[in-house]
Amino acid sequence: MENRWFHRIEQLGNLLTDGFHLVGLFVVGVSIIWASWAEVFHIIREGGPGIKDILLLFIYLELGAMVGIYFKTKRLPVRYLIYIAITALTRVLAIDVKTMSEMRLLAITAAILLLSVGVLILRVGSARFPSGRAADEGVE
Repeated sequence: MENRWFHRIEQLGNLLTDGFHLVGLFVVGVSIIWASWAEVFHIIREGGPGIKDILLLFIYLELGAMVGIYFKTKRLPVRYLIYIAITALTRVLAIDVKTMSEMRLLAITAAILLLSVGVLILRVGSARFPSGRAADEGVE
């Protein structure tokens, strides 16, 4: 009897967790769309995009792709987070390169290199040692 109650409570907990994930992801997805359209309207008002605007749109694109992949697979692709970090650091370089110190320039460039190596390691690792689910579904 006690085992049956525990099983029902566990099912309810799983249902609430799944519901929270879906609602949260929906809110994040809507926020990404809203922010990207606000940026597009800002670009139109300014008369055209600059490199910082384009890189920001790439960040929104990667965030949207990450949310979409999570909706489809229930897995959070770590590589997309790294791509977003690389794009964000590249955006910082593009905006502040003329005013930043050599040490900060070197640190940001090194961070981009390390993140790129991290992506390479993840890709090679997932190709050579796929998890059972990833191999079955063709996902990394």
